[in-house]
Amino acid sequence: MKKLVLFLLLISAYIPVFAQNFNFGAITYDDYEFDRNKLDSNANAIVLKEFGTARIDIDDATGRLELIFDYHVKIKIYNKEGFENANVVVPLYKDDSREETINDLTASTFNYTDGKFVATPMDKKAIFFENRSKYTKVLKFTLPNLKEGSIIEYSYRLKSPNLFNFKTWEFQWEIPKVISEYLVYIPGIYNYNVSLRGYQKLSDQKVELAKECLRINGANIDCSKITYLMKDIPAFIEEDNMTAPSNFKSAIYFELSDVTNPSGGKTSYTKTWKDIDYELSSDKSFGSQMKRKDMYKDLIPSIIKDAPDDLTKAKAILNYIKKQIKWDNYYGIYCAENIKKSFDNRSGNVADLNLNLIAALSAANLDAEAVILSTRENGTINKLYPVISDFNYVVAKLNIGDKSYMLDATEPLLPFGLLPLRCMNDQGRVINLKKPSYWIDLKASQKTVTNYILNGKLTNEGKIVGTLTTIYQGYAAFAKRKEIKRYTSTDEFVEKLDERLVKIKISDHVISNLDSAENALTEKYEIEFTMNDGANKDEFYLSPFFINAISKNPFNLNIRTYPVDLGAASDERIIINIELPAKYNLVEKPKNLAIGLPNGGGKYLLQTQLDNNTLSLSQILQFNNAVYQPDEYPFLKEFYSKIIQNQKVEYLLRKGE
Repeated sequence: MKKLVLFLLLISAYIPVFAQNFNFGAITYDDYEFDRNKLDSNANAIVLKEFGTARIDIDDATGRLELIFDYHVKIKIYNKEGFENANVVVPLYKDDSREETINDLTASTFNYTDGKFVATPMDKKAIFFENRSKYTKVLKFTLPNLKEGSIIEYSYRLKSPNLFNFKTWEFQWEIPKVISEYLVYIPGIYNYNVSLRGYQKLSDQKVELAKECLRINGANIDCSKITYLMKDIPAFIEEDNMTAPSNFKSAIYFELSDVTNPSGGKTSYTKTWKDIDYELSSDKSFGSQMKRKDMYKDLIPSIIKDAPDDLTKAKAILNYIKKQIKWDNYYGIYCAENIKKSFDNRSGNVADLNLNLIAALSAANLDAEAVILSTRENGTINKLYPVISDFNYVVAKLNIGDKSYMLDATEPLLPFGLLPLRCMNDQGRVINLKKPSYWIDLKASQKTVTNYILNGKLTNEGKIVGTLTTIYQGYAAFAKRKEIKRYTSTDEFVEKLDERLVKIKISDHVISNLDSAENALTEKYEIEFTMNDGANKDEFYLSPFFINAISKNPFNLNIRTYPVDLGAASDERIIINIELPAKYNLVEKPKNLAIGLPNGGGKYLLQTQLDNNTLSLSQILQFNNAVYQPDEYPFLKEFYSKIIQNQKVEYLLRKGE
């Protein structure tokens, strides 16, 4: 992350005006004929020009300071796949007393017809609002009369009560941009920490002094007028295995450091962790709830009555909380009300459950702390200075002897000590009511482990009849348990599975340890499926890669500028033994393969053979790291390419003498 700190009071140099808005509806033939090959030949749409400006002013109605953000964009649509860019969503903040508003929304579609551009203005009926959460609503609108070759244009003014984060500007979208400009007016009494995230760099940045841009209590305030410019911006392409795109898209972020009052004195908004520790420990929805040992004083003896040691006690308490309180699927580091209320209602958010857990563990004289974190989809945390709004999740940390266990009561199907994958996001901050807080790495304590074992016979009719056993551990077991639990019974799950598997018929099944999260989950199926039509019994092809075949490379970019984040290491093993109906020779087969990733990052091993009329395959696919850096991406891509090429080869079996 590039760190830019603005010392706004020190800026005095004058530099000529740099940024400039463009006239709405001034569509040119050059816009219409813009050659996408200049940026991206595969682009479905391209931003021709984007301009925004943000400033702080006084709301005439309330007398309060507010942020005013003006936005204007012009986009060329090349094909039907690009039509989705005409469906616009603008997120808006709201709370019990304040909210962001949109004014002066104008939107039109321009089509070149009979030698001239014809505008189709958007009907106001195409605009509507939708509540997303307690603190978020969205404005939605769709531009009309779309055709291949259309140019769409829209602009609006957003007014916001939030000055802390000023206004983020995303230079990079899912489509390329020719030019993106952002002009900000920051009053000299405001000092913001500014950061440029992402791989793309600014094309230019200029600063000038804007005299008397704001008047507060009769005092005129000068502003820093700063322009950020980026040109020829490639599309940000999401691939699998990544955390929040906002971590990697090129964008400008602002966070308020301090404000100097016109009458003198300074208010600091950049806090230390010592400040945050005090605030959290004394907060009635956080620290006060961690202290509620009294709530569990009478309950703990019955919960841990048969537990011989601290670890067994902790497991009993975690299971009790999981059964007592159901997660309502809401995140947050603060209780909705208090842990007693969620306990009585048997429902609560993440904080309700896990602060209940910490209180109960503490009541049993166990050493429990809280860990606040940001989930994978929420983005990474700014570690230069604490911003409590960066955190959206809290879990428990239990210390027994020299070992620590991370616990989350929201997921009944997770084993003890394993956090959900959504929590595997860099680091969390441990909050202890008696000691200073500290950072902790968020690493998966178990792998994603799957073992497949097929023992079968090939019949003269070209069918394989046998037993397929699958053993799941770690995150693989958790995911499979969740999948099965969506059905009313295991019988219904297997019935629906049988319907989906067109070529495979399941005649019998046994699923073991479904409700025992501490043990491996096992599926055992008696199956029958067709490998060939049985017409040619003397010679036929048979593919051994019918269990979790890898047919598509998940990594297709030429260059990936952000890490491959799997969340956890993984281990998949496949063993297949097929007894043939007669003596056959193995004429062709996939070559045995042993390939690895650099620095012990993973491996793929394949061995196939025909021995004593039994066709055998052994395959291992391991990824030993949870995260692979961008410079390791080419190796991952090539790794998968070699596997896919090898898996295209089939067995050729020919009847022997």
